[in-house]
Amino acid sequence: LNRIGDGLSLSVDDRLKSERMKTELITNVSHDLKTPLTSIVNYVDLLKKEGLTGTAGEYVEVLDRQSARLKKLTEDLVEASKASTGNLHVTLETVNVSEFLEQAQAEYAARLVTAGLTAVMQVPEEALPARSDGRYLWRIMDNLLGNACKYALPGTRVYISAERREDMVVISVKNISREKLNISADELMERFVRGDSSRNTEGSGLGLSIAQSLAALMGGRLELTVDGDLFKAEVFLPGAEG
Repeated sequence: LNRIGDGLSLSVDDRLKSERMKTELITNVSHDLKTPLTSIVNYVDLLKKEGLTGTAGEYVEVLDRQSARLKKLTEDLVEASKASTGNLHVTLETVNVSEFLEQAQAEYAARLVTAGLTAVMQVPEEALPARSDGRYLWRIMDNLLGNACKYALPGTRVYISAERREDMVVISVKNISREKLNISADELMERFVRGDSSRNTEGSGLGLSIAQSLAALMGGRLELTVDGDLFKAEVFLPGAEG
């Protein structure tokens, strides 16, 4: 039994060391990519100002689109590595979740309309205080509402709600998926995984993983539920006194 215990301890230590090395590698490579990528983005901007037409103009548009996508992926990689290791400064304060969600819905109103979606708010009229870092809570909501705009079925509703459950405040975002969800909720939480297996839309597949890590850093958690075409995300935050 002692030998088994020693073996398990070594295995856990090796796993932790491996995870740290992977995180450090991702962080270092991402930082190394930033300098040449910034140069590429700047030169693409200069080419756009040349007013190129025809095939050359189309090539520049492709370069612009793909360099922007690579820049976003690099930024997400850095944020994902920091969030997963807890290397982010968190400032917890009392946030009125009802008011916060109203502001988030207003921020996304135009994008939801463009996507053919109707937002349905189900939040208490009275204050619903929770302990969170406003910057990271917005990052989580930005990801959830952004995903709804990208992947929800046009002509359907996106439900945004909040309620108090015992000592936690729970934010819920629900929508009907445009495509068949051929993946489990647990798999969606993994890095570089997305619900659209064809990967023909923009995105790094890191958003939900980052959101999960940020929720944990604030003392809460993120839970996903997939039921047929229904996608539901619930953000649990520590409740606060009003």
